[in-house]
Order: sequence, then C-alpha cells, then structure tokens
Amino acid sequence: MVNITKKELEIDNELKKKIEFICSFCNTTPTIINGNIRKINKTNLNYIEPHRIIIKGVTFLAFNYSNEIFVENLSQRINLADLENYIRGLN
Repeated sequence: MVNITKKELEIDNELKKKIEFICSFCNTTPTIINGNIRKINKTNLNYIEPHRIIIKGVTFLAFNYSNEIFVENLSQRINLADLENYIRGLN
C-alpha cells in the first residue's frame, strides 16, 4: 500500500510582500494558498506543490526563492517584475 505524507509549506515572507506590493498598485487583493510537500513513504520521491495566488479570478503558481511566476499551469511563465502589467491587462 502506498502512503503519502503531506506537509504544508509556508510561502516565503519576501515573496509574499512582493506580491502584495504589486497588487496594491493594481488596486486588488491576492488570495494566497500555501503549497505542500508530498512525500511517498519508503521511497525517495517528493513532489513540491507550488503556492497558489488567485488574483482577479486567475490562478498564479509560485515557488519560494524564485523570480518567476506561472500563469494557470507550469507551461506559461512570466517574471515577477512583469506581474503588474499582466494584472492590468486582465481588465
């Protein structure tokens, strides 16, 4: 039987401040959901679930200590510095 251990991963305080600062310029508030680390017991397999940031109905995915943010899934990425322009384009 496969047992999976799930542990919540706190979002980096610096990343959280950057996202909230960018959203304050766009007059919106983000909903931040912490990611998880999922480990399959008795193996060396781990999965790091990214943090989910929901802004104006769009889900962004972010990892700690990264300057990139992903839009909806891991195939489309933008730099964190370009997030403000992306949010403004959502209107």
